[in-house]
Amino acid sequence: MDTRNRGGNRRGTAGLPMLAWAVALAACSAEDAGVAPGDAPPAAAPNRHLNILYWQAASTLNPYLSGGTKDIEAASMVVEPLAHYDENGNMVPTLARDIPSVENGGVSADLRSITWTLRQDVNWSDGTPLTAHDVAFSGAYCMHEEAGCNSLTAFADVERIEAQGDHTVRIIFSVPKPFPYGPFVGSTTPVLQKAQFEGCLGVKAQECTEQNFRPIGTGPFKVDEFRANDVISYSANEGYREPGKPWFRTATFKGGGDAASAARAVLETGEFDYAWNLQVEPEVLESMSAGGKGEVLAAYGTLVERLMVNHTNDDPSLGPERRSLYLDGANPHPFLADRAVRRALSMAIDRQVLVDAGYGAGGKPTCNVVPAPPIYASTANDECQTPNVPEANRLLDEAGWMRGEDGVRAKDGVRLSILFQTSTNSVRQGTQALIKQMWGAIGVETELRNIDGGVFFGGDPASPDTFQKFYADIQMYTNNFDGTDPEVYLAGWVCDEAPGPDNQWLGSNVPRACVAEYDALVGELARTAGLDERAAIAKRLNDILVRNQYMIPLIWRARLSARSMSLQGVRINAWDSELWNVADWHR
Repeated sequence: MDTRNRGGNRRGTAGLPMLAWAVALAACSAEDAGVAPGDAPPAAAPNRHLNILYWQAASTLNPYLSGGTKDIEAASMVVEPLAHYDENGNMVPTLARDIPSVENGGVSADLRSITWTLRQDVNWSDGTPLTAHDVAFSGAYCMHEEAGCNSLTAFADVERIEAQGDHTVRIIFSVPKPFPYGPFVGSTTPVLQKAQFEGCLGVKAQECTEQNFRPIGTGPFKVDEFRANDVISYSANEGYREPGKPWFRTATFKGGGDAASAARAVLETGEFDYAWNLQVEPEVLESMSAGGKGEVLAAYGTLVERLMVNHTNDDPSLGPERRSLYLDGANPHPFLADRAVRRALSMAIDRQVLVDAGYGAGGKPTCNVVPAPPIYASTANDECQTPNVPEANRLLDEAGWMRGEDGVRAKDGVRLSILFQTSTNSVRQGTQALIKQMWGAIGVETELRNIDGGVFFGGDPASPDTFQKFYADIQMYTNNFDGTDPEVYLAGWVCDEAPGPDNQWLGSNVPRACVAEYDALVGELARTAGLDERAAIAKRLNDILVRNQYMIPLIWRARLSARSMSLQGVRINAWDSELWNVADWHR
């Protein structure tokens, strides 16, 4: 997921220069000790430094202040939730002793509260114990009324969070909550240390650079150095609760470059142990893998590459105070507010061509924002699987958008001229070029723009180039959700989630569409217990988003990452952070 890098170039066991140096040093030591040069030197110690490469650089280590996957996953090595989702989408306890349920008494019979019992063997990396007060504080941090939190939808309907002693925390909801696992389950809602962050509430959250860059955590690693949009250096948390873990003593999380160079660094040169998000042409990955130094890992979850459609006016002449703000519907987009235009844009796209050109076996055409699990996948939008340029042209003619002498359609002096932005990546730029050509066939002019991924998915509220500012007409990226239940994810497009200065640009309703019916259905989903009934509501919500073209789904993507052959213990996870079990990784 893009919305949901980085250190030195020390080589691992596959890095021949370091290995040769180690062998030479061992030979010299043996000679000094009186061992004959022909005798075999003692076996070299295993390389216990882990090199991770995320080509989109991390800009913060506080998941509550960024929707970027690279930030969330870099932080997941340090800060942890009460429970994770494993590689099969099952909840597994992390800081909690077990998963609360109605059956074990952890979820109340009226579904209005959930009680978590914490493990008693967990300390923060500074040696102080984790307590329920830290959990309660973390909820208050995210829900603070003065500022937004990127994960606020996970706390929907939370009335209060109570610490009941040091090892029990109770979350009380204002309504019955059939799925009460939004707060503190998955890497987007970790537990923060109250002692470190209690001076960072509300509007002060963004000002706490030291805390956001070097959080004290309970995870297997601690932060030694953080250089925003570049590199993170970690060392093992010596007080980690599991003896002998993590196996790696130090780690580097390097950012920058592009997906192809990240793949090459694992699959060809062996400089890195793990590379994330290999959005690389399939034939290129196949060629790189041929040498046998590493392997590509794939897992399908809920990743969907999509176009986000701006429903507000992004005209720069409006200035930052009005540009791309919803303003209660008083600032509509000059042409994307017309549903005929949005429908035509979707109809003109041949999704199979996009898959064949950029994804191969790592992608499938999709017409849904929620493509999985199967029970939640709608079939109401399948017509998008077949492009229909004649019908797109007919719709635009009927709506009064007529072609000018240059072939570009216009109406009342407004031209169908789109600024289309995305992050810098060869596959995405290729996809942009193909879509521009497809839209040209229906009389739409397109200007392409790409932005460095570390900036585009960064959390800097002052930057004009983040995906949440959305200073463009159309933008493309991938989004997904933790776990297998889409309630929290779908709640991200309610009216109040539109990003703006009032919430530090951290809202998740990036298209800034507002539909009362949608908001009402989100509330209904939150109150519905039966799985079949929940699935039916989720499909209706998906269909509202898709059939109104608030976003235009393109490709259901597999997670593609790479590991070196020497790296063991990796269990690629499409439902949570890919680094969710980094404590188990070893050589």
